[in-house]
Amino acid sequence: MKTFLPKEADLQRKWYVIDAQGKSVGNIATTAAKLLRGKEKTIFTPHLDVGDGVVIINIEKVTLSGGKWVQKQYYRHSGYPGGLKATSAEDMHAKKPTEILRLAVAGMIPRNRLKKDIMNRLRVFVGGEHNLQSQKPETINI
Repeated sequence: MKTFLPKEADLQRKWYVIDAQGKSVGNIATTAAKLLRGKEKTIFTPHLDVGDGVVIINIEKVTLSGGKWVQKQYYRHSGYPGGLKATSAEDMHAKKPTEILRLAVAGMIPRNRLKKDIMNRLRVFVGGEHNLQSQKPETINI
């Protein structure tokens, strides 16, 4: 028996909408990562990109448990000595509310050549409106 490998013609990409209002970042990120990667599909293959697209709305109303708004730090480095910068989750949410979820999902996607293509199918919007109605996205309840 031969192993089935899906071709580009076999893929049926769908789009899903997740409403983040009142949900925790971790729950939204795990659901989005599964859908983006295609882990729930029967044709899932680790070395191929078979996932779907995900639209996340109302990201400004997301929650973090415990004291993570103050304690959680996001780090970046300029590449120069002493160039380490830290930002709390509260400050990140005030300046770039979409980055909290984008970084959470990116951490759940494997670090390989497919990551860029997979992350391009993640769209995060502030507010309840999005501009992807032409893809006819289905609503997912978490």
